[in-house]
This record gives sequence, structure tokens and C-alpha cells, in this order.
Amino acid sequence: MTTVKTRFAPSPTGFLHVGGARTALYSWLYAKHMKGEFVLRIEDTDLERSTQEAIDAIMEGMEWLGLDWDEGPYYQTKRFDRYNEIVDQLLAEDKAYKCYCPKELLDELREEQMAAGVKPRYDAKHPKIIAANAAATEASPFCIRFRNPKEGTVIFDDKIRGHIEIANSELDDLIIRRTDGSPTYNFCVVIDDWDMGITQVVRGEDHINNTPRQINIYKALGAPVPEFAHCAMILGDDGAKLSKRHGAVSVMQYRDEGYLPQALLNYLVRLGWSHGDQEIFSLEEMIELFNLESVSKSASAFNTDKLLWLNNHYIKTAEPEYVAKYLQWHLDAKEINIDNGPVITDVIALVGERCHTLIELADQSRYFYQDFREFEAGAAKKYLRPVAKEALDLALVKLTAVTEWTTGNLHAVIEQVCTELELGMGKVGMPLRVAVTGQGQSPSVDAVMALIGQERVLARIQMALDFIADREANA
Repeated sequence: MTTVKTRFAPSPTGFLHVGGARTALYSWLYAKHMKGEFVLRIEDTDLERSTQEAIDAIMEGMEWLGLDWDEGPYYQTKRFDRYNEIVDQLLAEDKAYKCYCPKELLDELREEQMAAGVKPRYDAKHPKIIAANAAATEASPFCIRFRNPKEGTVIFDDKIRGHIEIANSELDDLIIRRTDGSPTYNFCVVIDDWDMGITQVVRGEDHINNTPRQINIYKALGAPVPEFAHCAMILGDDGAKLSKRHGAVSVMQYRDEGYLPQALLNYLVRLGWSHGDQEIFSLEEMIELFNLESVSKSASAFNTDKLLWLNNHYIKTAEPEYVAKYLQWHLDAKEINIDNGPVITDVIALVGERCHTLIELADQSRYFYQDFREFEAGAAKKYLRPVAKEALDLALVKLTAVTEWTTGNLHAVIEQVCTELELGMGKVGMPLRVAVTGQGQSPSVDAVMALIGQERVLARIQMALDFIADREANA
């Protein structure tokens, strides 16, 4: 039985975008589901637009998402000898030929065809093209064109889109090697997929028109033709094709905005594929359940609110160690040093439930590690008033006497203050919350104090009392 082998083959002309990441994920999942292999190939034949910076960005995106590859990365620019070998073979077999027709003439003929309402394409039998080729000398520049069949049709069964049939009369003799000697995309991918044993090609629907041309090259070489699966495009919330104006489209921008890779993967897998009504998928479930036949033919709309919902789900439910791994980047960006304070996984377990992004989680973690000089203005105005002084004074005394600094003991202290002063929990808990966190919202104040530690809590309550005293003095 042939081993399933898929590939992701981006062009390094920019970052790894959302559409590319989904294609990579589908290709990766299919290989994993079939217990096959996944290849990463960098298609860098566009020498003018390909950059090392883009290659690095693609690799960084793949690694951040955890889409590991079994082979590669291969680079097309390092395989030119192989491409030229096959070009020469096709020339020798009269399956390709030299074309001396200058670009200016081709542009002129294309304009004529468009003016006449004819589909613009290369016509080897056009008198002007025949004349241009006849007038050429050995020194004239030339490209190499593939001799496409003139009769019959190209038929293939797309794993997503079903039966597709294209007449060969619709296809022209495409260039497989340019006048500068460099091979072209449609030719290189065929040789690469053949040499690398690719059995399934998963890619965007913008490649459908390339597929019949490539199939004809496979057949001319006597190479096995892989199965094809063309994914529909991703649209923005407004129904237009997803672009920069819709916000984050680079995978690494999602990292920067505080998303977990697992949340983005879960969102992307559902952006065109479904398994019943299930929304949450572990990576193991994705691998077990994924199949190309269940991928939708229709375009999918990107919904940032749903992605945020998924991100919050994973921040709340994933192992804190997993969240901590990706939170560290944001803590470093905000210069929050977690060496002097509680274990970060304990903070994540306490604070994570209310956070939709890792940026929020980093911000909500700050007061566990860094002392503050000012209280949140609105919270201080509402809760650090003279009426709160008595409760904070008594809390300070009782908290100073606590010998075992646990959440249970701290909760008992707060209840004692409420009982002795005959106050409701809010009259004690809220001023205490503002005092120890600097803000009006946090998880349960006893659990927060337990993590912040006794010394810091006592110092912050004293700071709050000083704030109230200054407020009274200036009233």
C-alpha cells in the first residue's frame, strides 16, 4: 500500500497568512490521520520577490503552530539542475520546444484577442508567431514551452470539489523555462511532487486552473498523478476576501495579539471543515476525525469573536503549563519578572478564567509580581473612602497575626472583620481588593492575597490606609 504523503509549499514572498496556515493544517492533519508523511517545501523560484525574511517568517509560523514536518524544508532554487534535466528530456522527446516569440509581440496579440472578445492565450499557429520563430537566430533569446495536447480533456476528481473536466483546447503551451533560464512554477511543482512521492496535493482554489496543465505534464513524463483537494477561500466578516484591512492576517500577529496556537488551530480546522456540531477539538481529535471529503466547497467567513471565545476556552481549560509556555513571551514584552512572586501556573489557574487573550492574562498577572504606586482611579474613588478605614485597619491587624498564609485562613479573617464590624462582605472585600491589587476587579480576594504573599499584602493595605488619610487631609 502506498504511503500517504502530503506537502505544504508556500512561496516566500511574505508572512505565513491565515489561508496558508489553514492549508498547511489540512495537509498536515490528513497525513497524520492516514499515518503518512508531511513535507515542507519552499517554492522560491520567484527570485525577485522571494526573501530570507519571508522564509524565516514562514518557518516561525509553522513552528509556533506546532505543524512539524517529516521531510524538508526543500528549496526549489537548490533543484535547478534537476528541473533543467527534465526540460532537456522533454525537448529531446519533442514534448517541449523553443519559442523565440518576443514579449512585445505576445502582448500585442493578447490585446487583439481581448479586443475581439477571445480568451487571451498563446497560439503557436498564429502567422506572426510562426514568423517570429522562423526569423530567429541561434543568438536570439528563447523560452521553452510545454507542448500541450490539442485534443481530448483533462479529468480529475477533486477530493473537495468533486468531478472536474477541462478541454485541452482551453489550455495553451505554457512556458516551463523562461528566457533567463529559470524554470516556472507550474513545471517545478510537478517535478517536486513527483520526486518527493507526494500522493495528495492540498491547496487553495486559486490553483484549480493550474491543475489540468500540471496533470498534462505528469502524463507526458509518465509520472503518477497525485490526488488534488482545493480549499475554498476565507472571507472577512464583511464578505470580502480576507486581507490586511480585516486586521490580523499573519499567523505571528495572532501570537502578538495574545492567542494560543491551540485556539488558532481549533478555529482554523473549523473554518471549512466540520464533524457534526462539535466546536472544541483537541489536536488528537482533529487527527482522528479529519478527512478531506468533509471540507466544504463554500467560502468561510472569519469571525474574530468566535476565535476570542475559543482562546478564552483554552486559557481556562488547558494545562497551566501549556498556557505558561506561550504567556512568557507577553510577560517578557511587558517586562514582568515572575522570579519574585508566586508560581506562574498558580496565577494562571486563578486569573485565566476571565481573560480572552494572553495580553489580558499578562496584565492581570502584573500585580502578583510588581508593586504599584497608584490605585486605579475609579476603584479608589469608590472604595478607598474614609468609611473603609475601620475595616482595613482591623484587617491589617488580623492579617499581621496570621501564621499560616492560606486561602482558607484569609477567608476566615475577612469573615471575622465582617462579623466584628457588622458589615456585609462587599464593605470589607471590595476595599481590600483595591488595596491589594490596585484595581476594582480580580478573582476572589482571599485567593489573590494567598498568592501575593503576606509581606506584600500588609504593605499594600498600609499604602491604602495612607491614601485614605491623605484624602481626608485634603478634603
